[in-house]
Amino acid sequence: MIRVLVVDDHPMMRAGIASEINTEPDMIVVGEAIDGREAILQFRLHKPEVMLVDMRMPNMGGLETILKVRAEFPTARIVVLTTGGGDYQAIRAFRAGASGYLLKDMLGSELVKTIRLVHEGHRCIPDEIASKLFGSSGEAELTVRELDVLRRAARGLSNKLIAEEMLISEHTVKGYLKNIMTKLQASDRTHAVTISIQRGFFDV
Repeated sequence: MIRVLVVDDHPMMRAGIASEINTEPDMIVVGEAIDGREAILQFRLHKPEVMLVDMRMPNMGGLETILKVRAEFPTARIVVLTTGGGDYQAIRAFRAGASGYLLKDMLGSELVKTIRLVHEGHRCIPDEIASKLFGSSGEAELTVRELDVLRRAARGLSNKLIAEEMLISEHTVKGYLKNIMTKLQASDRTHAVTISIQRGFFDV
């Protein structure tokens, strides 16, 4: 039996996933968790073959959960569940040690197929994610400070207000925005914000 741990903060989603898995003759849900902290405790208790983890959860999100579980259990096999198709979070999840990726609207036959493949040691990575993850022309990622600037720009703050909040000069803010637009190939700051939201850099 493939023992599965389901980590998602939405009860209906967990129930739907568990129902689908438990109808299969070769797999069973052995535990459920509502956030990363609970997931780590459940993983220690059940040591499942596969863990399904939502990327967006309260207290401890999916990325931190993957990192902490893999640090303690290096062979853990993890499938990321997400509602958005943004590539940034997916790339970070795979680099942290995830083996599979599923959009929540792809659940169904894809769910059990992905669990079986990951259990067998395969990686299930959508083509568009794989090309950015392994492609030789990989795009430069934004730095933490650039993301901080971009989040504030997304809130509609002026360069002056961004500078005041971050305790840096307006000149430095302009430099960050210039770098951001170059990396994202954006025409202006509004375009950069739009691209970053589409790619899952952050939520609005």
